[in-house]
Amino acid sequence: MEAKIKAIIVDDEESARDVLENLLLRFCPEVTVAGKCSNVSSAVTLIKTVEPQLVFLDIEMPNYAGYEIVNFFDDINFKMVFVTAYDNYAVRAFEVAAVDYLLKPVNIERLKEAVRRVGEELSKDNWQSRMSVLGQSLQSKTPEKIVLTDKGMQYVVNIEDVVAIEAQEAYCLIHTVQREFLMSKNLKHFELILDNNPKFVRVHKSWLINLDHMVSYSKSDFNIVMSKGIIAKLSKYKKAEFEAILIA
Repeated sequence: MEAKIKAIIVDDEESARDVLENLLLRFCPEVTVAGKCSNVSSAVTLIKTVEPQLVFLDIEMPNYAGYEIVNFFDDINFKMVFVTAYDNYAVRAFEVAAVDYLLKPVNIERLKEAVRRVGEELSKDNWQSRMSVLGQSLQSKTPEKIVLTDKGMQYVVNIEDVVAIEAQEAYCLIHTVQREFLMSKNLKHFELILDNNPKFVRVHKSWLINLDHMVSYSKSDFNIVMSKGIIAKLSKYKKAEFEAILIA
């Protein structure tokens, strides 16, 4: 039997949480609800506890808007579907890589479609993970090239031409010698690919840099100046480790 999609529901209205849970139970048997909560802060705790694959999020809630949940995680390892009574947040939702955006009252067919999309996204992620593991098994050496996509086109880029990789919410901006690429992958994805390359160092939760492109480092403001005029930020928690690498 195919594994179910583990989900949680985040909405400040109890009735809305219950209605969505009942709809999922009746019309989306491939989803199991592992928990419900009423705000983003509670959702962060719940996500770390149950590790859901899918999070249904209201947007207008006390203290934090639903889309702000991405700010609480270095890496987004779950899919998001926003469920809200307001249609003016759609652009913001998709900026944080939401799979879908549903308006209340929830239409059953649209809910089914959203769950289908999530299933496809999860299957794609699993395939890519398997291929990544296979690739690592077949070759232990650090890859010399990386494939980056932009507007449906794929580009083969030399690893040595990657200046830095910057996390931007659920996306990553890859700065290369030639140009920039915005990818719908988290920073951990690229950190794993480059794990065996000593030239690439994680200096901040939002930055992975290529030491070969480093121009200067300011101890006073924690700025790392890279080639192409890129300025990366050094986390104070990474300072000692980073400075040890520089003098090694």
